[in-house]
Amino acid sequence: MAKSVNNKRDNRSSSFWADPPYVAARVPETRQHPPRTDTEAGIDHPHVPRASCAASFEQPNGTEKYSDHYHEYSVMQQHCLYWDRDGDGIIWPQDTWLGFRELGFNLVFTFLAVVIIHSALSLPTRLAVSYFPDPFFRIYVNSIHKAKHGSDSGVFDSYGRFTPSRFEDIWAEVRPSCFVRQGLEIFFFQFARRGATEAPRTKMTLSELWEFVSANRVAMDPFGWFASVFEWLATFLLVQQKGEVYKDDVRKIMDGSLFFEIREARQTKGGWNKGWGLGGDGFIGDEKVFYFGSGQ
Repeated sequence: MAKSVNNKRDNRSSSFWADPPYVAARVPETRQHPPRTDTEAGIDHPHVPRASCAASFEQPNGTEKYSDHYHEYSVMQQHCLYWDRDGDGIIWPQDTWLGFRELGFNLVFTFLAVVIIHSALSLPTRLAVSYFPDPFFRIYVNSIHKAKHGSDSGVFDSYGRFTPSRFEDIWAEVRPSCFVRQGLEIFFFQFARRGATEAPRTKMTLSELWEFVSANRVAMDPFGWFASVFEWLATFLLVQQKGEVYKDDVRKIMDGSLFFEIREARQTKGGWNKGWGLGGDGFIGDEKVFYFGSGQ
């Protein structure tokens, strides 16, 4: 009798949900965080990692001039080239300091960034060239893929290549919540923000980014949790506009091209028109009180 009731319930659930192939009925998260399913319409072989091109649905060839110029570098290495000021493949703490100041970050955030980034990335990249830690906490660009951490977005593979399909999935996974009641059962599920006739999402709010980062956490990985939060918080502070970050800005941060664009924009009269506006050393506006490597 019990078996008959269970079968009836399972059949009803299957009919009610009409599950797509990427959903497991007993794993709600597979419904709450669906992948993007039309990526091949805009990108050839989107599941194949790109060595030197950060491709997206809207930009299938990536940042063309930039990636062509740095075609010998992986996308993860390209992300770091802005900080390698003299092009010798080694990033000193002072390089990171000057880089963040030129992007408009204030003294406090810049100091924290230097400490966090170099204490975390120096040793894993150093081990590719020596068994001894670097006494100056330098970061080695050639082996930057060795510093890949857990609980991340999964866009970069273990060799620093960029996976377009995974990047597209980011913008499909975060969804608003609602409840549906059927009889005495409460099903928690989430509807897609975009329907069949709506354009794919190209921006996310801070709360949605937090939901995305939280969903990617893996067990026993406090370092990865912290690293992901720090990376996405810095991204939000740098490129948010009206409380949202835009997809192509995130893509260009991943390949590093946006860092050069921001530095160039800040050297013009118009300046950089995105970001949180806490770049100033007084934490208001973007006024520099202490011009230690401000790049102004």
